[in-house]
Amino acid sequence: MIKSVLIFNNHGKPRLIKFYQQIDIATQQALVQEIFSLVSKRPDTACNFLEGSKLLGGKDTRVIYRHYATLYFVFVVDESESELGILDLIQVFVESLDRCFENVCELDLIFHFDEVHAILSEIIQGGLVLETNMSEIVAAINEMNRAKKKTGGVTASSLSLRATESLKSGFRH
Repeated sequence: MIKSVLIFNNHGKPRLIKFYQQIDIATQQALVQEIFSLVSKRPDTACNFLEGSKLLGGKDTRVIYRHYATLYFVFVVDESESELGILDLIQVFVESLDRCFENVCELDLIFHFDEVHAILSEIIQGGLVLETNMSEIVAAINEMNRAKKKTGGVTASSLSLRATESLKSGFRH
């Protein structure tokens, strides 16, 4: 079972935190700090699997992560999950984000957090993997966006689209 999904940047700032078991806020914050300190010190050539600590649930918990550019994508799982399967799932998640945001970057995760959570919810529910087909995931998100537009729903995502695009264009110059 997947216990949590975390995304944080190279400086340890969380960009997405999703726990699939009830954990108090103080413990969640301690976990994020501990996981960041564990994975950020490792070289990119090191194995992407770590055994959990007492905070994470002991020896039966594993931390599986990938480092892409400025972001760490971290999945905390129990021993029943395949490490290679989770690495593949991280790749599916990242590629789904990339397809939805066209070259996803940290700003997309900040300004479109609701859409990022929706993408994650298409892939994982209650700590169990629902979908790994990127075409199905992207189609579901596109359908959700079409439904929002039809109903004229104003979301944080739609309000911040222009802000994100202007910031992106500012970084390109």
